[in-house]
Amino acid sequence: MKVALASSLAYRPPLIVMDEPFSGLDPLVRDELIECLLRGAGEATVLVSSHDLAEIETLATHIGYLEAGQLRFSEELSSLASRFRQIELDVVASPLLHGVLPESWMHLDVSNSTVRFIESRYDQGRTPSDILQAFGEVRNATYMSMSLRSIFLAIARDTREGNV
Repeated sequence: MKVALASSLAYRPPLIVMDEPFSGLDPLVRDELIECLLRGAGEATVLVSSHDLAEIETLATHIGYLEAGQLRFSEELSSLASRFRQIELDVVASPLLHGVLPESWMHLDVSNSTVRFIESRYDQGRTPSDILQAFGEVRNATYMSMSLRSIFLAIARDTREGNV
């Protein structure tokens, strides 16, 4: 695999397309393949199609999400990671929703005084205000970053539930 990659990089192609390049490789060979690719790619654009999201997260700068032939989004990985948060709230009163919830909230789960959901358009200024409008006073709020795998699963579940 490394020899094939090195020989194809010798021609300095402007675009390198790889489909599931890490399948069946042990971790050491994967790392060597990635190092070889990053060293030899130069100014080329490298398009990697893979289900190995943990591996993609370590080397990608941009992420695109294709579903049923449709491009759902394409953006910098840092931007995607900054806009998704797993949120957990400890609300003061029994959660009675005050009005319509933001469309960006996914997988709302309410039990007793705990509310959990995923915010797909997290904004440090707006999100707490939206929470206050929806639930009133909150004793504690936790905003957790999400891995690429967790983001993918949230989007896929949302689609499966027919919310997209």
